[in-house]
Amino acid sequence: MADTATHAQPSSADGQTRRDFLLYATSAVGAVGTGLALWPFVHSMNPAADTLALSTTDVDISAIQPGQAITVVWRGKPVFVRHRQPEEIAQAAKDDSAADLRDKATDASRAQKPEWLVLIGVCTHLGCVPLGQKPADPKGDFGGWFCPCHGSHYDTSGRIRKGPAPANLPVPDYKFTSDTTIRIG
Repeated sequence: MADTATHAQPSSADGQTRRDFLLYATSAVGAVGTGLALWPFVHSMNPAADTLALSTTDVDISAIQPGQAITVVWRGKPVFVRHRQPEEIAQAAKDDSAADLRDKATDASRAQKPEWLVLIGVCTHLGCVPLGQKPADPKGDFGGWFCPCHGSHYDTSGRIRKGPAPANLPVPDYKFTSDTTIRIG
């Protein structure tokens, strides 16, 4: 015969507490394990080091004479850097108030230093690259850039003046790191 008095059954409240603890502990360990297993996959979606290195571009502007322009590549897009002449700056400032601008922007808001204009060289109509960087290129009716694909004309501040483009040539984030270097991005 078994002695029931010496082998007491645990109370149901004690068993419920132990079961709840095991459930929560197992769930927590499973969640942490799943997170650790998924981390390499999530981390692989971050940009590669070579891509991050391309997020900024330093441009030496010391050799660019007034009236000249260069094109550099930043994030796979052409960026126009133009050393503007005093006449171009004066005309752009005059056009701030006198011209009928479709996409309102002052020249001062588009150029950190009046003599240097930095623009993303992609037409805002259909993504073409406007002409106007080379001395022999047509510069359009306003002396800036001309997109021959659909006839958009930009002024010396990169503002849309004529044609189907809805907006000005975009100004990328940039800063002067010295008197002769611009960092784009």
